[in-house]
Amino acid sequence: MEPAVLEQFHAADPPEAFRIQNQLRHRCIVHRMIDTGEIRHVGGADAAYSSDRIYAAAVVMTFPNLDLVDSACIVQEIRFPYIPGLLSFREGPAIVLACCRLYTPPDVMFINGHGYAHPRRFGLASHIGVVLDIPTIGIAQRLLVGAADMPGPESGSAVPVIDNNEITGMAVRTVEGKKPVFVSAGHKVDLAQAVGLVLRTAMRHRLTEPIWHADLLARECRNNRFITGTIRD
Repeated sequence: MEPAVLEQFHAADPPEAFRIQNQLRHRCIVHRMIDTGEIRHVGGADAAYSSDRIYAAAVVMTFPNLDLVDSACIVQEIRFPYIPGLLSFREGPAIVLACCRLYTPPDVMFINGHGYAHPRRFGLASHIGVVLDIPTIGIAQRLLVGAADMPGPESGSAVPVIDNNEITGMAVRTVEGKKPVFVSAGHKVDLAQAVGLVLRTAMRHRLTEPIWHADLLARECRNNRFITGTIRD
């Protein structure tokens, strides 16, 4: 399965990447395909970098208790430059490989990046969700497009992100006293479900516990200077 999946991230240059996004975005589903009550495992994915390598980590936790049960990290050479709106072609291949190394499949995956709140409505979270055919939620620390008012100071306060008169996501205060995050549907979830799941999994860390653990694992792999391949717990 992996080679066929990875082909959907291969782009030689930005014009080809735009073409792939426009082709795949029509397969993206932004309504819920799984009831929250059916969710038993949630995942998180994030990446860290050195000068020439990407360290992509994926973790799985029980839901709603959030006990860590599985994790994997992939180390690859960086193959695509950083271009706003094309993050999936830089991080997507390594994150997908890390997800494929998990023994416990998540019912929903949180991705540190945008989903629908994207210039072409197809960010990193949407791209990963479509190619892996799993529900995904995008969570980002800053807006890529659109604008939003500041949510209230209390945890759970949320206001819409609006781009071209369309609600593309929500600015959400996940932890009182910390900056809001920007939540959008990735694939097979709707915006309301995405916000609800983010709030149920952001108990201490604003990007949710699964993403926090994935970020920690990615940085540990980088700091231990793994060269290439797969690292498992």
